[in-house]
Amino acid sequence: MQSLEFEGKTIDEAIEKACQKWQVSREKLNIEILTERTSGFLGLLGNKPAKIRANLLSLEETLNGKFASSAPESATQSSGQTASKNPAFQAKTVLEGILTRMKLTCPVTILETEEKIILNIQGNGGGLLIGRRGQNLDALQYIVNKAVRKPPQDRRMIVVDTESYRQRREESLAALAAKIGERVKKTGKAVTLNYLNAHNRRIIHMALQSDAGITTKSRGEGEYRKLIIVPANKE
Repeated sequence: MQSLEFEGKTIDEAIEKACQKWQVSREKLNIEILTERTSGFLGLLGNKPAKIRANLLSLEETLNGKFASSAPESATQSSGQTASKNPAFQAKTVLEGILTRMKLTCPVTILETEEKIILNIQGNGGGLLIGRRGQNLDALQYIVNKAVRKPPQDRRMIVVDTESYRQRREESLAALAAKIGERVKKTGKAVTLNYLNAHNRRIIHMALQSDAGITTKSRGEGEYRKLIIVPANKE
């Protein structure tokens, strides 16, 4: 199926247009985030919409079990449990199938915690897999989370990582938060950070929560809300 590009005010709106095009739910689309929405001068001039590229290949084949057949046998068996019964191994099977379709030979390892199922992609595909500001990695993670059927009591998020990118990104955001926090306290003026996803907003919230001189707020609608860092005396 040929890939098509879709635009919208937000990533979600662009995805919704792709769903309407093929009359399917987003779980059956293979989605690549090309650009996020950007605002121009005074929010008027130079606005650029969010843009994605989508087709019907990946998820539909994943849910039909075709990815599982192309993944290594070890992805579907461990300690007598099959991928269909264990969410972690099911997620690994799905991800390895997608990587195979991308013509990447990258083993996937699993780390399970009480809060997360972490899939770590080994190999040399880091730059391609990560993408600009982690967008490709986030897209893979989104697809895997949508494709895997977990028991209702299992509320763990599936995290897709490679080359310790998630840790490096968290450290970078925490350092940015500290730098901006000092600026806000020094100038007494609030600073707004645009187009951070929920996970990245939470990292900055957590990095600044112990600083009594500032407070953080989220404002707006949709997945890419604005995060505002405000002097505590002006809250």
